[in-house]
Amino acid sequence: MASWPAVARRIRVPCGFVIAAFYLWLAKPSVWPLGIGAVFVIAGLVVRGVASGYLNKNEQLTTCGPYGYTRNPLYLGSVVMAIGFAIIARSFWIVLILAAVFVGIYLPVIRAEEAYLAQNFPEFSDYARQVPRLIPRLRKSSGAPGSFSWSLYWKHREYNATLGSAAILAIMIAKLLWAAR
Repeated sequence: MASWPAVARRIRVPCGFVIAAFYLWLAKPSVWPLGIGAVFVIAGLVVRGVASGYLNKNEQLTTCGPYGYTRNPLYLGSVVMAIGFAIIARSFWIVLILAAVFVGIYLPVIRAEEAYLAQNFPEFSDYARQVPRLIPRLRKSSGAPGSFSWSLYWKHREYNATLGSAAILAIMIAKLLWAAR
């Protein structure tokens, strides 16, 4: 039988589509929360996009770029986006669902990914001592030099997060305009 982190890893994307459906149903956007939330969503997308342009999955331990501030900038970007979408939704149930998904799915996946990195990259333990798991430090650690790569961004298909977020924001704007009629 598969462990929960393995199951969580497999279900996190399909679960996201189910949550999106509930989100679209439960969200009650209004002008100011939509604007403020959109700033968070865009900031999270930028963090995710930049992080994906530095990541060489399973080939080397990435410690440059945003990985010098937090070990999990992709998840940090997702959390920032979730905060933005929660602000837009103005729904206690959305906040509860997003918090449950983070605790029940994302934290176990983060721990499992870090266990994999520790097992496959001997330098991970030193890196983990210097760089926090999720909340970024203000000063970059002395990680390896590196530069952003658009080819890595495209390889990781990070544009899907941008397209999905743009679609949800467009629906929220339409929902807001529809309610104002």
